[in-house]
Amino acid sequence: MNSAGPGERPPWNPPLAQGPAPSSRGRGPVGREGDPPSGSRHRAALDYQGAGVSIEAGDRAVALMRDAVARTAGPEVIGGIGGFAGLYDASALTGYRRPLLASATDGVGTKVVIAQRLGRYGTVGRDLVAMVVDDLVTCGAKPLFMTDYVVFGRLSAERAAEVVRGVAHGCELAGCALLGGETAEHPGHLGPDDFDLAGAATGVVEADSLLGPDKVRPGDVVLALASSGLHANGYSLVRRVIAEAGLSLDAEPPELGRTLGEELLTPTTIYARDCLALAARCNVHAFAHVTGGGLAANLARVLPPGAGATVDRGTWRPPAIFGLLAAHGGIGQDEMERVFNLGVGMVAVVAAHDAGRALDLLNRLGVPAWRAGEVTSDGAGVRLVGTYRT
Repeated sequence: MNSAGPGERPPWNPPLAQGPAPSSRGRGPVGREGDPPSGSRHRAALDYQGAGVSIEAGDRAVALMRDAVARTAGPEVIGGIGGFAGLYDASALTGYRRPLLASATDGVGTKVVIAQRLGRYGTVGRDLVAMVVDDLVTCGAKPLFMTDYVVFGRLSAERAAEVVRGVAHGCELAGCALLGGETAEHPGHLGPDDFDLAGAATGVVEADSLLGPDKVRPGDVVLALASSGLHANGYSLVRRVIAEAGLSLDAEPPELGRTLGEELLTPTTIYARDCLALAARCNVHAFAHVTGGGLAANLARVLPPGAGATVDRGTWRPPAIFGLLAAHGGIGQDEMERVFNLGVGMVAVVAAHDAGRALDLLNRLGVPAWRAGEVTSDGAGVRLVGTYRT
């Protein structure tokens, strides 16, 4: 892990606000040395702290997150704090015949607003990792390393460390290194309690093991892998429903068995290791990560021209949170299916003869999964048929 100037976090240094860097970066005010700018002779000197940026809070955040980040680093991570870039030993790629690097970038949307309202910041980092690395594995790529960007209106060292510790935990679950990142503070741009985060990851796949539409054939079986709930999509609609229905995040709807806030902050499932294990042992042709757009739109992205797919709603029961949102928001089934995952977070498209073995493996890995449909040759796109279980 390496670091650069204020705010840059390969890895985890003090925050960088918008605007010019402090003079300690080697660039002083315009004019002769020692002369104050015109019109400012009687004003107090300005400093970063007065502008709303606390370098001391950034230093403390680094100290608090250091151990969690270090736990993600395998022997491939080179160096420590002090450099300008994170270094990763790619020697293992020499063992590939034709290694393809894969990259993905994402965020967690307005799920951060729920975390902010509840004052709970430990899980949105896991959401971030899931949204990024599970895009990578759809092509069969093994995640190698990830970087993150976390920005606050006002930096609290403890809050920043809690977010990044969540990212680090997610990287451990995904089997990749958290190679670096940045913690930023944007006073005047974001409100004091506002924050956001985004990340990017790089992975590698052998060219002849690349998954996707080129391998999918009519007759392939569509396997559904269960989601843990909403994951990190559709939260603008979720928040609108909550506001207009007057729902409290502290309420405990009987169908949920816990508070609404706890349900909404349920971490997104990280499928990376399980998908890679499935691809290594079974005849997998494609994966589709079910995010924005829902099951049909994302499954369609891995179908070749001229192919379609039929998915039977009757093979699963959507988790209770989806019914609660639909009822309180008056949201129709078409819109629910277009926005939310409705209980399916990942889809595996496998050769028909290997579907049973694939399901057995997923169940042994502890991943709830079931046969949900098949690829067709009618070119009609993805059709959801039947009625959900109740």
